Amino acid sequence: MTDGSARAFLDRLFSAAVAAAHPSTCLPPALPPPPATGRLILLAAGKAAGSMLEVAESYYLDQHGFDPARLKGIGVARHGYGRPTRQLEMVEAGHPVPDAAGLAGAQKALDLAASATEEDLVLVLLSGGASANWIAPAYGVELDDKRALTKALLRSGANITEINTVRKHLSRIKGGRLATLAQPAHVVTLSISDVPGDDPAVIGSGPTVPDPTTLAEARDVLARYRIDPPASVAVALRDTANESPKPGDAAFANAEYYLISRPSDSFVATEQLVRDAGYEPVLLGDNLEGEAREVAAAQAAQAKELKAAGRKAVLMSGGELTVTMRGNGRGGPNQEFALALAVALEGASQIYAVAGDTDGTDGGGGDATDPAGAHVTPDTLARAAAAGLDPAAFLANNDSTSFFEAIGDLLAPGPTCTNVNDFRAVLVDP
Repeated sequence: MTDGSARAFLDRLFSAAVAAAHPSTCLPPALPPPPATGRLILLAAGKAAGSMLEVAESYYLDQHGFDPARLKGIGVARHGYGRPTRQLEMVEAGHPVPDAAGLAGAQKALDLAASATEEDLVLVLLSGGASANWIAPAYGVELDDKRALTKALLRSGANITEINTVRKHLSRIKGGRLATLAQPAHVVTLSISDVPGDDPAVIGSGPTVPDPTTLAEARDVLARYRIDPPASVAVALRDTANESPKPGDAAFANAEYYLISRPSDSFVATEQLVRDAGYEPVLLGDNLEGEAREVAAAQAAQAKELKAAGRKAVLMSGGELTVTMRGNGRGGPNQEFALALAVALEGASQIYAVAGDTDGTDGGGGDATDPAGAHVTPDTLARAAAAGLDPAAFLANNDSTSFFEAIGDLLAPGPTCTNVNDFRAVLVDP
C-alpha cells in the first residue's frame, strides 16, 4: 500500500468499528415491548444517550404507536453528543469532569425514577460516559469536590474499574441506587459496553445493578494513588450510609440487564474487512489495560517481528489504556499510544497505525471538537524532524495532541454518538 491508501484503509477499519456499535444498528432489536397500562419512562445517560434516546423514541412512537402522553424521560449526554428528540428532554453535560448541567439532568432522572409505579416500565439506556454525565453527589459532597476528585483520579493512572469504585460510593444514582429508587417498577437496562470485561457493575458505574465493591475498597484506591481527597469526600467514604446495595438485595428482583453492544462486536466487523483486503487479522484482545506508552512499545516490537517474518497482518486491540500525567501537555491514551508507537518503531518502513477512541474524542479538555486519536506512518519521525519537533520531549510532557497537530496526523471524526472504547490497528505490509 501507499501511505495514502494505508491511511484510508485504517480509517475504514475505525469507521466500521464505530458503525457496528451505533444505536441505530444494535438498539432496535433489543427494545422491549411497551407497558400494557402504565408509563414508559426512558432514562438515558452517556455518550450514546442522545442517539439511543432518538432511536427508542422513534421506535415506540412510530412503530408501536405508543401514546405520547404515556411516554416520559430524559437523556444526558456529553456536550456535543445530543440528538434531536420530539418530546423527551435532551441535556448536554460535562465529561470527563462533571458540571452543573449533569447535576440537573441526573436529578430529573432520579425524580422520574422515584415517581415510577408497578405498572410502569423504566427503560434505562446506558453507555460509556454515564458516570460523568449522571452526577448526583452523596449528601454532604459538593459538585466542586466531585470535580476536583475526578480530575485527580484521571491524572493518577487509575483504571476505569478503580475510578468507578470510588464514584459509586459518592453518588445517589450510581452503584445500583437508580434501580433501588425505581421500585416497584419493572426496570430494564440496555447497555453499550465501554469497559474491559464488559462488567455491568462498571459500565456507567452500574446504576441499575448490584455493586460488589465496598467503601473500604474506594478508600484503598485513593490511598494507592496517593490522592488526598477534599474533606467532604473523606467523610462520605467513611459514612456507612453511602455503602452501595449488594448482590442479593431485593431491590433488583424486578430488574433486568442486557448488553446490546460490546467491543468484541466491533472487532468481528473489522476482522472481516482485514481478511477481505488480503491481510491476516491478529487480535490482541478487546480489553487491554495498562500504560499507553508501555502497550505501544510492546506492539511496536510485535509489528517488527511480523514484518521480519514477511507476514501481511493487522494487529488489532481494544480496551482502555491509561496515562499517568507527568507533564502538562494535551492528549489522551490513544494519542499517547500513537506517539509512543512512532518512537518505538523508529521509522520502520511498511508499518502504519491508527489509534482512536470510538466515541470520537480522546482525552482533551472535554470539547466535542477534541481529536479521537492519531495516525502513524513510516515517515512520522522524519516529518517531525523536518518541522523541528522532538518526539521524546513531547512524550515526556504528555503532549501528544500538539505533536500530531503540528504534522497533520490527528484523527478527528467528531462525535460518533456511541462508545465501545479504544480501537487500535497496526498495519504491517511487507
